[in-house]
Amino acid sequence: MALIGGGGSGFIGRVHAAAALLDRRAQLVAGALSSQPDRAPAAAAEFGIEPDRAFGSYRELIDFASRLPPDQRIDFVTVATPNHTHFPIAHAALQAGLNVVCEKPMTVDLGQAQTLARLVEETGAVFALAHAYSAFPLVRQAREMVHSGELGTVQAVRVHYLQGGLRGLVPGQPPPRAAWKADPSLAGPSGAMSDIGTHAYHLTCFVTGLAPRAVSCHLRTYHPARPLDDYGHAVIRFEGEALGTLTVSQATHGRLNDLSLEVDGTAGSLAWRQEAPDQLVVRRFGQPVQVYERSTRAGYLSGAGRAACRLPGGHPEGLLEAFANLYCDCFDAMVLRATGHAAVLRDSRYPNVHAGLAGVLFVQQCLSSHRADGAWMPLC
Repeated sequence: MALIGGGGSGFIGRVHAAAALLDRRAQLVAGALSSQPDRAPAAAAEFGIEPDRAFGSYRELIDFASRLPPDQRIDFVTVATPNHTHFPIAHAALQAGLNVVCEKPMTVDLGQAQTLARLVEETGAVFALAHAYSAFPLVRQAREMVHSGELGTVQAVRVHYLQGGLRGLVPGQPPPRAAWKADPSLAGPSGAMSDIGTHAYHLTCFVTGLAPRAVSCHLRTYHPARPLDDYGHAVIRFEGEALGTLTVSQATHGRLNDLSLEVDGTAGSLAWRQEAPDQLVVRRFGQPVQVYERSTRAGYLSGAGRAACRLPGGHPEGLLEAFANLYCDCFDAMVLRATGHAAVLRDSRYPNVHAGLAGVLFVQQCLSSHRADGAWMPLC
């Protein structure tokens, strides 16, 4: 593994590194951890990277990786950098024959996303987006229940992703971390809808399996500390008669990382919350409420649900373990590629380049709909 970005005060690079190494299936051997080359050696030391493998730029790292003999090559890079750099880094890594794990959104521009999708198809590389919420055990359980028909026909899905971090920012004062998210030239044209809305959208599509057709969206900027949208509602038309609603906020008082999903079907409904990830609530008319709990010993869980569990019930698992599940899926695909088997791109368990492309399209169409006073915009 080579890590690009993740140094400094940010937390996500450390999550990636810890999760990728959790199952001892990878080693972190190189990094370009800071956009300021003079800080790269110190940042690398914090991750246990040797000084001669600490690089001042991603180009230096990828050039180095390209010169290594086959038995010493780097297998993949993780991109944990500001949004505007995702495309050039991922593009260079793919051209060098490397697999890629990339933070979301995949790019800030639809044309760039389409270019990456074509390049992944051409190279056969493994390309994953860091939508780790889809790797929680009970999210995978929910997906299996929906896809097997236990809820009947899906009629509606509601997803909310509410945060309140912007309420702690004072206009005119620099934020404690991720100051780039306030700059459209670095973060892209969207704020909350891109930053957390892409997670909510992917979770909706992952669990339900529904094909989105169109979106109507309204966005707002309520807090003066950031010029990009910090609140938004989107209504999504799916195939058939299914309807979805998606709400995001980064300016709601007291909310930490409150991602929740509810699915209504003709035979039942389910609900899951990221802040209580070890429980999945299932309801059917006229029957007692069922609470599915995460456990390696829970015989009622599906194979996919049990496989994602790491500890017996009652021992909490969280984001780090979900990220590790995602990495293990990627590693399985990388092994297939390395042994001459084509990695599955479209139907793989991990969020692949096509999920990344769908997320970029979703954000673009939400912006277009908002500018047109909520007009319906196609998603296919």
